[in-house]
Amino acid sequence: MITRRTLAAAAAALALLGLPAAAQDWKAQYPELTLGVIPAENASGTADRWAPLTAYLTKSLGVPVKLRVASDYAAVIEGQRAGNIQIAWYGPASFARAVMTGVKIEPIVNQKHETGASGYYSVVYVLASSPYKTVEDLKGKNLALVDPNSTSGNQAPRFFLKRAGYDVEKFFGKTFYAGSHENAVLALTQGTADAAANLWNSETDTMVTRMAAKGMLKKPDGTPMQQSDFRVVFKSDFLPEGPFAMLASLPDDLKAKIRDAFVALPKADKAAFDRLSDGKDQDLTPVTLKDYQPIIDMLRFNDEQRRKS
Repeated sequence: MITRRTLAAAAAALALLGLPAAAQDWKAQYPELTLGVIPAENASGTADRWAPLTAYLTKSLGVPVKLRVASDYAAVIEGQRAGNIQIAWYGPASFARAVMTGVKIEPIVNQKHETGASGYYSVVYVLASSPYKTVEDLKGKNLALVDPNSTSGNQAPRFFLKRAGYDVEKFFGKTFYAGSHENAVLALTQGTADAAANLWNSETDTMVTRMAAKGMLKKPDGTPMQQSDFRVVFKSDFLPEGPFAMLASLPDDLKAKIRDAFVALPKADKAAFDRLSDGKDQDLTPVTLKDYQPIIDMLRFNDEQRRKS
């Protein structure tokens, strides 16, 4: 039988080990944690980018933190819904979708880019060598999107193009989901698509610049491609950067440790922080659910438009 005396003795034993009883409580419940990330780039590149962060979190939290590179955006949402992913990195639309569908999560921080802004834009790219100069020139052409739950790769272009008078499903000849931001760019370079939706942080930090730095972009003759080989024909309004988020059901002391670890990351482990953006980001900014209300409103609008069509 467990009595107050036995509980007190257990707490005393933990104290002798230098470990608070509360810490042991959550470590017994969560001897291992999982960090899930949406597939902004292809799987191997994602794993390399995020491995230093998982090592940092393992050290900071005192339990192993394993990385799960999701096959698609929905896998992160459903992993958190099931409680199998305790910490996750989302785009703003996938975070909003999780909240809208009842996943109990709390945003922690998002990334502040080299511009000093904690956000980015959605753009529609074409090849600079193509005849397409404006969105109007793309009527009846093929558009590569990223994922149904991607902000810059689906939800934002649908919303902002509709506002500009272009219904994505009716205006373009064909739309398709490439699966990742990298794949959408590759669809454009390989001729599968005439245009591609993607993210844009600044002139020197885009998915194109990141792929070019990795040597992923080639012209038909094999020469490397750069940002100048692409043309932006459409740019959205400013979008809040997606957050790191954690399950609301986690013990309060664990949530506090997770939050503290992320806030401290840029200075506590600069190498791990820089790896997330190839050194482009400045800091991490604390965020709340209120910061994502405009994205929730955008998704509701898109959902309503889909129901009408």
